[in-house]
Amino acid sequence: MDLDFRPLNPGGCRTYLIGAPRSGEAALIDPALVHLSDYLTLLDRERLKLTHVLDTHTHADHISGAAALRDHTGCEYVMHAKAPAKCVTTRIAEGAEIELAGARMKVLHTPGHTQDGICLVFQDRVLTGDTLFLDEGGAGRDDLPGGDPGEHYDSLQRILGLPEALTIHPAHEYRGRAPSELGRQKRTNPHFRPRSKTEFVRYLQSLCLGPAEWMKEVLKANTTCSRDPNAVMIPTEGAACEVQMPTARGGASVEGIGPDDLTGRLERGENPVLLDVREIPELVGEFGHLPGITHIPLGDVPERLPELEESRDREIVVICKAGPRSIAAAQFLAQAGFPRVVFLAGGMMRWTREGRPSVR
Repeated sequence: MDLDFRPLNPGGCRTYLIGAPRSGEAALIDPALVHLSDYLTLLDRERLKLTHVLDTHTHADHISGAAALRDHTGCEYVMHAKAPAKCVTTRIAEGAEIELAGARMKVLHTPGHTQDGICLVFQDRVLTGDTLFLDEGGAGRDDLPGGDPGEHYDSLQRILGLPEALTIHPAHEYRGRAPSELGRQKRTNPHFRPRSKTEFVRYLQSLCLGPAEWMKEVLKANTTCSRDPNAVMIPTEGAACEVQMPTARGGASVEGIGPDDLTGRLERGENPVLLDVREIPELVGEFGHLPGITHIPLGDVPERLPELEESRDREIVVICKAGPRSIAAAQFLAQAGFPRVVFLAGGMMRWTREGRPSVR
């Protein structure tokens, strides 16, 4: 396919640029308002004409940049027919075949995370929005307004029927995972584990997804086509739209300790288990990791719990980037009967900010 296809944005939210090298036309999929100036600069620098901007669903974790991009460029704003945003100019439905920047794609209506969710199927790839993430990331949560786990199950069955060679490009990737083929996702993604529809719904309903009130405010901002990037205070840490690990509702009470406390424990030779629940790329990234860690990514903790059994009577200090993932893992361990579990408050960001050493 003669196509300029690239992911944009740092962080967990993915925007995709689709460009036609010969005509200079371009489309943006799932733009975020906080990166508006970056998009406009890129378009100007590369002399691209933005013809379409498309949201795969009404976003709950960031304010869409689509309305503002339409204001600046006059492009078409495309969403599913069920999208509540009034500023959408072109509404599409199941089975539609449209052309974006010279590339033809087919629309799959895939509700579940939201009622207006769609997947965009190209010749060699599929943009899955929040209907499907990568590997242990599973998929977007279904507990927000418009979410329906039963419909999500049906949507996933439709994706399973696509060619296995298609590369999956989701709207979010929180752990630095690389896009991979649908065939791999059938083996590695927990949302594709063999279950009946009833079992799938029960599985999702058993998950503790955390507070979502701020996400409801983001949904409202996107429904009203807000152009204000500060319309809602949006947390910067955590995989907000991703399904999290199972815990009891409300979570267990766990204690946080600061870098001074942890340093004191290490200097006194108390030998706690340092359980780092980040992904592998983060261990060699900006903040590094502590020497002697036990590494189990957050999504793998339930299945790899037996690996910690021999340390049940030792103190376990759970570590992540800034706190949310370590709290979730610490709560899970406490509920699993581990008696001495704490988390590193502020995570590796605070640890390095206070001048503590780390390794890569």
